[in-house]
Amino acid sequence: MKKAKTRKAITKRFKITKNGKILRRSINQNHFLAKKSGNKKRKNKKWVKVSKEESKLIKKFLVY
Repeated sequence: MKKAKTRKAITKRFKITKNGKILRRSINQNHFLAKKSGNKKRKNKKWVKVSKEESKLIKKFLVY
């Protein structure tokens, strides 16, 4: 049987905390930032927790 490999794209996009929670970057941070307020831009810099259903999928692809 083949050895399972980690998905490198997922390792770059997600972060796992010490307690096993999975975090992702917030959306709406790439372009059209001139029309957004500074408060909204600052809030979008933070990491966001992923839902339970999505975290199960991500953990499956993050084998190691």
